Amino acid sequence: MMTTENTSTLLDPKNDYVFKRLFAEVPRLLIALINAVRADEPETIELEVLNPKIDPEELAGKYIILDVQAMDETGKRYNVEMQVRRYNAWSARSAFYLARMLSQQLEQGEDYSELKPAIGIHLLDFDLFKAPDQQNQSVWCFEMRDRHRPAVRLGKELQLNLIELRKADKLGLASKELSAWVTFFEHWQEELTMANIAYEPVKEALAKVKELSADEEARRLAFVRERALHDEASLMKDAKTQGEAQMLEKMLRFRFGELPSWAIDNLAEADIPQLEQWGEQLLQVETLEQVFEVK
Repeated sequence: MMTTENTSTLLDPKNDYVFKRLFAEVPRLLIALINAVRADEPETIELEVLNPKIDPEELAGKYIILDVQAMDETGKRYNVEMQVRRYNAWSARSAFYLARMLSQQLEQGEDYSELKPAIGIHLLDFDLFKAPDQQNQSVWCFEMRDRHRPAVRLGKELQLNLIELRKADKLGLASKELSAWVTFFEHWQEELTMANIAYEPVKEALAKVKELSADEEARRLAFVRERALHDEASLMKDAKTQGEAQMLEKMLRFRFGELPSWAIDNLAEADIPQLEQWGEQLLQVETLEQVFEVK
């Protein structure tokens, strides 16, 4: 009797540990991904991965992204990342690391003409651009261009490519090769969907994910990484909640004076939606008890 493979146990290629194992260990897949993203640029032929190893301490480290850094046959540097959550200083961080990849190429006194382009490719598992007029685009390329004459570019030293995966999957506007990669990252567990992908690099990538998924140690390390990311998200949420509570406490003290212990306890135990509701009530009521709806 024919059996159907159970893909529910496959590791998620958006887990940045799995992502780095996938593209650092199989550079031809990284070449295919780069060429798919930069389809209108000269084709990359060869790559050297500059940071192939994964430090075990990085897996449990918070606020760390496991990127893949590489150099092609012409000397161009690449920083390729999978990012599953948006940080408040996301754009600043991305610009900083891209500029550092450029500046680290030269020692003191060396000629600037020796610099090779630094190119970022960031795959985002979230919508970065949410304005109404930005909903029909999911593939972005940022460079140094003149504000009034964007056709005029100031060199090729810096370039940041962003792919909003969820939006790209919904819109289906990417090239054939890039669309196959988007499908892989968004639907890797859907056997029928993946069976319809004829693009060989994606088929090989799925086979590599299956290989990693069958490795007990790889599964353990992927779980360690996933847990660290969940802990990071919890810390960020707790910090935001604490900030909201402190701000509301200041507003309450300004209006009602010293707060009783029960009010302090309420603030400490509340989540963000509750804090926001109390903040709105503060503008509409006359007493502290009415803010908290205490009878």
